[in-house]
Amino acid sequence: MTIQTDGHPTTISFSAGSSGVTLTDILAEKEVTPPGMDGGGANDTTTMRNSLYRTFQPKSLITVTASSFTAAYDPALLDEIVAMINTNQQLTITFPDSSTWVIWGWLNSFVPNPSTEGSQPTATVTIIPSNQNDSAVETAPAYSA
Repeated sequence: MTIQTDGHPTTISFSAGSSGVTLTDILAEKEVTPPGMDGGGANDTTTMRNSLYRTFQPKSLITVTASSFTAAYDPALLDEIVAMINTNQQLTITFPDSSTWVIWGWLNSFVPNPSTEGSQPTATVTIIPSNQNDSAVETAPAYSA
């Protein structure tokens, strides 16, 4: 096991795009929050036969949580960004050691941050994992070294 010692560079690549332009051509990551995993909390199994404690069991399914990133962007390419919203596609998160996580999901939101003098304009981008490919087949996140 090799623990990462620096988050730079962590990038997100999108497989789909209109007119041969992908979101990777439009956005430049400044800060990336990869997706996480959530077990969904507890199933309450307490009954009237319990004597002292409430009892619980884990759920069966896992939620892959939303991912977000802050990116510099080109305002001239707004049409390309709009075309990417709600398009289910493969997304690849590449870590500094060149390992990757590939998930299926879509660009859910693109929200420009305040523009100020002396600062590069940025936007907050949110990705929602779908966990299913274009054929609606459940597809788990995949790690590659």
